Amino acid sequence: MTDLSHIRNFSIIAHIDHGKSTLADRLIQQTGGLTEREMSEQVLDNMDIEKERGITIKAQTVRLDYTARDGETYELNLMDTPGHVDFAYEVSRSLAACEGALLVVDAAQGVEAQTLANVYQSIEHDHEIVPVINKIDLPAAEPEQVRAEIEEVIGIPADEAVLASAKTGEGIAEILEQIVLKIPPPSGDRNAPLKAMLVDSWYDPYLGVVILVRVYDGVLKKGLPIKFMAAGTQHLVDRVGCMRPKIEQLDELGPGEIGFITAQIKEVADTAVGDTITTVKNPAPEALPGYKEVQSVVFCGLFPVDAADFDKLRESISKLRLNDASFTYEMESSAALGQGFRAGFLGLLHLEIIQERLTREYDLDLITTAPSVVYKLTMTDGRTQELHNPADMPDVVKIAKIEEPWIKATVYVPDEYLGPILKLCQDRRGIQKQLTYVGGRAQLVYELPLNEVVFDFYDRLKSISRGYASFDYEPIGHREGDLVKMNILVNAEPVDALSMIVHRAAAETRGRHMCERLKDLIPRHLFKIPIQAAIGGKVIARETIGAMRKDVTAKCYGGDISRKKKLLEKQKKGKAKMREYGNVSIPQEAFIAALKMGEE
Repeated sequence: MTDLSHIRNFSIIAHIDHGKSTLADRLIQQTGGLTEREMSEQVLDNMDIEKERGITIKAQTVRLDYTARDGETYELNLMDTPGHVDFAYEVSRSLAACEGALLVVDAAQGVEAQTLANVYQSIEHDHEIVPVINKIDLPAAEPEQVRAEIEEVIGIPADEAVLASAKTGEGIAEILEQIVLKIPPPSGDRNAPLKAMLVDSWYDPYLGVVILVRVYDGVLKKGLPIKFMAAGTQHLVDRVGCMRPKIEQLDELGPGEIGFITAQIKEVADTAVGDTITTVKNPAPEALPGYKEVQSVVFCGLFPVDAADFDKLRESISKLRLNDASFTYEMESSAALGQGFRAGFLGLLHLEIIQERLTREYDLDLITTAPSVVYKLTMTDGRTQELHNPADMPDVVKIAKIEEPWIKATVYVPDEYLGPILKLCQDRRGIQKQLTYVGGRAQLVYELPLNEVVFDFYDRLKSISRGYASFDYEPIGHREGDLVKMNILVNAEPVDALSMIVHRAAAETRGRHMCERLKDLIPRHLFKIPIQAAIGGKVIARETIGAMRKDVTAKCYGGDISRKKKLLEKQKKGKAKMREYGNVSIPQEAFIAALKMGEE
């Protein structure tokens, strides 16, 4: 049992690639969490995808024992958090379980968009923030300038910021001392009724559902009957432990401690993140505030390339959902693509990661439809409904107004790329809110419709600024827009998988682009195929795929012209008849290529 004053709970927050996971490695090494032989790069990123892409997707936690300069031994609970905006939800959960945060800033890059977003989240939780200037071994490092930037942009004193290099290990001892000195110990009452927060849960094939908890009051022991306050379910604790990063079993978890429990739970869906755990016999009077529900931002359809794989896809999605409760899914069927699922994600990177995990871990070939956002429809009779799939849009006559989600985007960009970035935001129907300068870089705040961002805004931003711009966003609610549903018709038949909702002003350009694309992708048939983009009954763009023709006049050498005409006329009639009964087969590759992101 550790004395409360000797416990420190902290998370590491930073922008993408500023060195959070590497710093976590050094802290584990310095405190002897793992031996030299057991160490690997980014030891807390345990998914293959995380290691390959060099990004953190799931927040991980580890307990370290540290003997400070005053001779006392402290228990440090470290949480390594993701930096990407799509996983901001993971960050907010980790911060809620801590009392302080290490703010890591790259000595060469300085403060970036995500740094700010995460700091503000941390300040909202009343955290003590310890600034760390990392990567001082880089030739381009300017620690003094970054120190000034932290004070100017974030507004926290940085004169005592630790200068460190997580790569070489310089400054690590100093960081550990700062954690002990600056971050406050947790508070809690050992004798009060049990109150523990469910921080995260994942599925382990041997142990069932493993639950990460932060205890506030009371004690969690093995064999204790517990109750989830929000879910209302009861379980028996059969294992209590912590990660060092290897699993270590403990007798109990006391107030202020972070660890894990297992209780023979089969489904991660039963363990809602943010739920309060208490005892059955002596329950806590009220639950902890918990977390706000995670909101899916981007939706797309997932369909198996081979229709026979549908059951496999259903099984795989439900298994994956065991480990990532932040995406949602429901059944959907499409005339063109067969049976599949409509899934909701936190952003495009999240969508890509889930898709890649399904392909890789469950060996599935998938087609994903174009990503879309959630629209709010107000009907003429006053009812409101949400629209996830453009194909389900009701008759226009019945809709009074359509509202689309908007976001507030913060972009940091070096001065020389400012012009093209402003143009990009303007083209995407953005409303400029402010433009300020911080240490030679422009900070732009724009309000943008999410619909314009989900396609390829981030890629365009990066390519225009050669990778120097950083971008962060937060939702600001729905606003009314002049939106229309655009159908793509192939041989006068609408193709539901290709229908999309667009702003009226951009409809023609989008429609023309889509038709041109399909013209190159659909193979020629024996008859002419018109491809049209239409809004309601009005066609706004059209391309025609010519027919394959047999030269029926080949055997007429010389002679009367009327013979040739007669044969061509006969062929024409045959083609017209064929077109009436003919069936246009659109190959899978054409769908996949037509739905690819690159809109430009």
